[in-house]
Amino acid sequence: MPKFSYIAKEDSGRTLKGEMESPNKAHVVEILRGKNLHILKIEEIAEKSRLFSSGHLFSGKKIKKEELVVFARQMATMTSAGITVVDSLETLADQSESLLFRKTLHSVSESVNTGASLSEAMGAYSNIFSDYFVNMVKAGETSGNLEEVLERVASYLEKANALQKKIKSAMIYPSVVSTMAVVITLVMILKVIPVFKDMFAGFGAALPVPTQFLINVSDVTRKYFLGFVILFVVFAIAAKAYVSTARGKFALDSVKLKLPVFGMLFKKVAVSKFTRTLATLVKSGVPILYALEIVAETSGNMVVEKSIKEVKESVREGESIAEPLEKSGIFPPVVIRMVSVGEKSGKLEIMLTKIADFSDEQVDIVVDGLTSLIEPLIIAFLGIVIGGIVICMFLPIFKISTIVQM
Repeated sequence: MPKFSYIAKEDSGRTLKGEMESPNKAHVVEILRGKNLHILKIEEIAEKSRLFSSGHLFSGKKIKKEELVVFARQMATMTSAGITVVDSLETLADQSESLLFRKTLHSVSESVNTGASLSEAMGAYSNIFSDYFVNMVKAGETSGNLEEVLERVASYLEKANALQKKIKSAMIYPSVVSTMAVVITLVMILKVIPVFKDMFAGFGAALPVPTQFLINVSDVTRKYFLGFVILFVVFAIAAKAYVSTARGKFALDSVKLKLPVFGMLFKKVAVSKFTRTLATLVKSGVPILYALEIVAETSGNMVVEKSIKEVKESVREGESIAEPLEKSGIFPPVVIRMVSVGEKSGKLEIMLTKIADFSDEQVDIVVDGLTSLIEPLIIAFLGIVIGGIVICMFLPIFKISTIVQM
């Protein structure tokens, strides 16, 4: 007898997963509905390919943000054109280039076809559709403006993706150049300085202090190089393990916000993400407390997340949003004042959108400034380190030349 896997929800919201043997799929649907369950997904499990048919093979993978943007935009267009949700999902699944996304959309379509809402069907694939995405769709279904909400989701994802790329571009250049500087310095210490050491061995005189110090550093580095590498690897693994814990991640995120130049950039990014996400959720009709919960979980920084959750608790007790934001110490005064004005005027989402646009412009300015500032700093660093090594190595030669001329 065929075996089927299913995902369903109780009225309380609890998600149930299981398997059962049944003559056909319709019989499974009948049994689950008889138990007052909301069906999200049903699939037949083939004997030789259960791993593939259940989707577990891809459970840890994610879809590119660009593909989610295209999906949301096209889904909005097809929905506004009067095409049913199931037909839209099937069409978009067939044209998707990603095997994982194609399989997911077919499963979502199947769940919708068996009675689940689109948001419930998407919620079964949390590795692909974020809480933000699912709750936005739910708000669109409730308000009857699904196509408009999907357009907002697409616009939000586009801007969030563009912001993320800006940050990456600001980090890549200094990282690459710094790595090259370290490699060049190691090559000189391990390969070049020993050549000069052999050459100076026949001088029969004491070497200048800087030169001797550099030779000693080279000797120690060469002798214990493998030990240093092992120590570095152990430290890196330990640091990664610590950062993977909640306490370690909080400490790292706290340090990020306090960095001399990059800290300001991270704060502006946090403000932009907070205001744009909250604006989109509020505008789409998501309740403010639930919206703050989603914003906190998608902030990407545990310090910011903690502050937003404190804001949520304060709002639950009857305070305005602006007051607890000010207490957090992360958000600048201009943001707090604009939020306060937005609350009093009843145009909070408009003010939040303006803040997000302004913050994005500020991020652009900071990224451009960092790029122009980091380049001369790295060049100066390379000049000092490499130039210092070269001068130290040539000091004995200069000394001998002086003695010969005398």
